[in-house]
Amino acid sequence: MKKLVVLGMLFVMVLSCKDMQKENSELAKQATIDSMKIAMEKQRIIDSVKMAENSKTTENTKKEVVVVNNTSQGAAPQRKKMSGAAKGALIGAGVGAVTGAAVSKKKGEGAIIGGLAGAGVGAGTGAIIDESQKKK
Repeated sequence: MKKLVVLGMLFVMVLSCKDMQKENSELAKQATIDSMKIAMEKQRIIDSVKMAENSKTTENTKKEVVVVNNTSQGAAPQRKKMSGAAKGALIGAGVGAVTGAAVSKKKGEGAIIGGLAGAGVGAGTGAIIDESQKKK
C-alpha cells in the first residue's frame, strides 16, 4: 500500500512538472508577442514623424505650374461593346468551372472541363440572343 501511495505521488509530481513547462512556454510566447507589438508601435510612431517631416519639406518646395498650350482632343473614342456571344462565353466559363469543381472528385480537372463546356454553351446562347436582337 505504501508503494502505491509513493507511486501515486510521484505520478502527480511528474504531471505537475509537465503542466509548469507548458505554462512557462505559454508565458514566453506571450512575452515575445508583447515585445513584438511594442516594437511595431515604436516603428509606427517613427514612421509617422518621418512622414510629417517629409510633408513639411514638400510644402515648402511646391511650385505652381501653368499650362500655356492646352490642346484637348475632346472625348475619348468609345470602345466597342462586347458581343453577346463573348459575354455568354465568359459567364458560361465561370459558372461551368465552379460547377465542375464542385461536382467532380478531381477538382482541377472538373473545373477545366466544366469551364470549357460552359464557355461553349454560353457562346452559343449569346450568339442566339444576338441574332434575335438584330431581327428586332
